[in-house]
Amino acid sequence: MKQFIFSWLPCTVLMAGFMVVQYLNAADPAKESPQKTSKAGSDSKQKTKTEDDGLVALNKQKTVLLDLEGKRLLLRTKVCLQEGVLEMLCCKKQTKEHESILSIDSDAKAIHAGLLAIGAKVGSPVKFSPKFQPPQGQKLNIYLQWKDKKGKLHREPAQSWVRSATNRYFTAKLDRLPEGVVIDKKSELRYDEKYKELIWFGQMSKKERDVFLAKSKQKQFQAAINKFYDDSQPQIMKADWIFAGSGFSTDETTGEKYYHAESGDLICVANFPTAIIDVNIASSASGEGNLLFEANQTKIPPRDTPVTIEISLAKK
Repeated sequence: MKQFIFSWLPCTVLMAGFMVVQYLNAADPAKESPQKTSKAGSDSKQKTKTEDDGLVALNKQKTVLLDLEGKRLLLRTKVCLQEGVLEMLCCKKQTKEHESILSIDSDAKAIHAGLLAIGAKVGSPVKFSPKFQPPQGQKLNIYLQWKDKKGKLHREPAQSWVRSATNRYFTAKLDRLPEGVVIDKKSELRYDEKYKELIWFGQMSKKERDVFLAKSKQKQFQAAINKFYDDSQPQIMKADWIFAGSGFSTDETTGEKYYHAESGDLICVANFPTAIIDVNIASSASGEGNLLFEANQTKIPPRDTPVTIEISLAKK
């Protein structure tokens, strides 16, 4: 990745030593006005202190804020989804709100710049060919802050808003169906003779598990049924987020570079080669029935609730 300087970053970022050394093809960085911190500093004694004091806005919408002292990046977002399967935790506004819990009004490049400014090291996005390579990069801590209707402030790990999906297929290797076992066509259980797999769709209840287990004592069959039951129960996401860094394309006609994450893939829970931030596991993005995660609706506040995403570097 070629090295450039984000000339539009506020002067306080430069003075603090957080030199951002990668320019993500901003349309015209020279036209974007840096934040005037010197005047704000002279007037600070006359103004009431706010929660944004000490923060540097990295975009004109002031939704991407840099906390130099705390070495944090803060994203001002809103809830756009409470229930459903997920491709990401946060997307760019007016892109993938149907598969993302949060959305933000910001260019992706501002978020990338902020991550560089707090010292995050760029890794590499997922690769699917010639063989699968998981995303790599700086491990990040992500917390969510919001206020409820009574004004009480909440702060939780972002993982608590994401749980394992139940509305998907689960598979287990099985050499053959046990003798005498007949699968009801009305059941969600299937056996694929070609691939030698037992297949289950959706969340398995205890009753269903016990009915299947009673059909045969064969160890491989019993292990498959128990696996389906365990894997299909909703569980809080345990994966970590990493700074994968997305990538670039160049217009052959104009020579202009395009930052892939501008398509909306900001903080993902399904692997995308366009993601700025991705999960550090193999996570399917191929079809609703195969997505690994869904929104944990018991945790998520109502739609349009303002939520601040707090990002910092995780300890190794």
